[in-house]
Amino acid sequence: MPSEWRKVIVADIAAPVPNALVGGPFGSNLVSRDYVDSGVPVIRGQNMGGRWVSGEFAFVTRAKAESLKANLARPGDIVFTQRGTLGQVSLVPEQPFDCYLVSQSQMKLTVDRRIADPLFYYYVFSSPEQQEYVRQHAIQTGVPHTNLGILRHTPIPLPPLSEQHAIAHVLGTLDDKIELNRRMSETLEAMARALFKSWFVDFDPVRAKAEGRDPGLPPHIADLFPDSFEASELGEIPRGWKVARLGDVVELAYGKALKEQNRRPGTVPVYGSNGQVGWHDERLVTGPGIVVGRKGNPGTVTWAPTDFFPIDTTFYVVPKIDCPSLHFLYFALCEQQLASLSADSAVPGLNRNLAYVNPQLLPPPVLIAAFEGHVRYLFERRHQSDEESRTLAALRDTLLPRLISGEVRVKDAARFLAEVVV
Repeated sequence: MPSEWRKVIVADIAAPVPNALVGGPFGSNLVSRDYVDSGVPVIRGQNMGGRWVSGEFAFVTRAKAESLKANLARPGDIVFTQRGTLGQVSLVPEQPFDCYLVSQSQMKLTVDRRIADPLFYYYVFSSPEQQEYVRQHAIQTGVPHTNLGILRHTPIPLPPLSEQHAIAHVLGTLDDKIELNRRMSETLEAMARALFKSWFVDFDPVRAKAEGRDPGLPPHIADLFPDSFEASELGEIPRGWKVARLGDVVELAYGKALKEQNRRPGTVPVYGSNGQVGWHDERLVTGPGIVVGRKGNPGTVTWAPTDFFPIDTTFYVVPKIDCPSLHFLYFALCEQQLASLSADSAVPGLNRNLAYVNPQLLPPPVLIAAFEGHVRYLFERRHQSDEESRTLAALRDTLLPRLISGEVRVKDAARFLAEVVV
């Protein structure tokens, strides 16, 4: 540690105000019947794990929150998980709420801004060294947990405030870019999903032509849509389109067992029923492709942009027809509501034979190809964004422990950062 840095404990950086370091309320003081539809959000375990507390919140009334004001967290406070997923740490954001109530499973710290930068200490507690400290000092009786006494006496570095700000800026810039990429990826997929829904679910271009309106598409695309409907088992569908069985369109092929301890370092993503679960050095399927949850989280549909390895809790999609767009099949499967076809057992599982009899609307291949032409770029751009984020996250994870320990000083990190982040 640099000579100008000091070693202190968490209590030394707590603000000199009441309840700067506090846990959640006593169990009977906050129960599920206290929750309402809006008001003051409650920070629970599901709201932790990212840089900012976020996600779906439960709420209590302002009056209830005021009765538990000792347990309130405000913008800039650091929140820790006390029981549950130990090591989770998040910051309270400036928006959209002015205060939050900490649940029984969390603790919060208000730092003394004269000596401590909250964002810097978020990264301190995210570092591998501090995560290991939490694990080593957890109380193992019953459900593993920690407490205020352990947190209060946890050793931490105390660099000069100016250097804390600089380190937080370097790491925060990386996280800001990763977050921007995440939002961009969501937007790109949402754009493609909206186009699929407009063309193949709501039939907007067909309705426009049937009513004598301009469908708002280039003529060579608009000409691919009929101008009338016909009856089918699905109700009215565009004239000339077909209704097939899902089993005539795709095969849901079984993934292959690959335990975590048997995975070798590589660049091939491994997919489970909840999405990507790791990496391997060997593919099972040539990408791009589609993964469907079979066990655990059945019916989930995940896009795999590259070669991939689906494990035995999944199916992967093998097209049975000459479909010119895997992207069309991806969104079509998302519309199938496959989760409702899960077998009723201790571990829910997707019954593919039930899925196979589901009806699937098929537009003419030339129209599916036109859809592919519109969305391919969106998915390619999404993949580029995700890959960039993976690179930036690796850089952040490399720099974080070295900056926090003083092994790498800010001027060196800033130079490196300028070469990577635009």
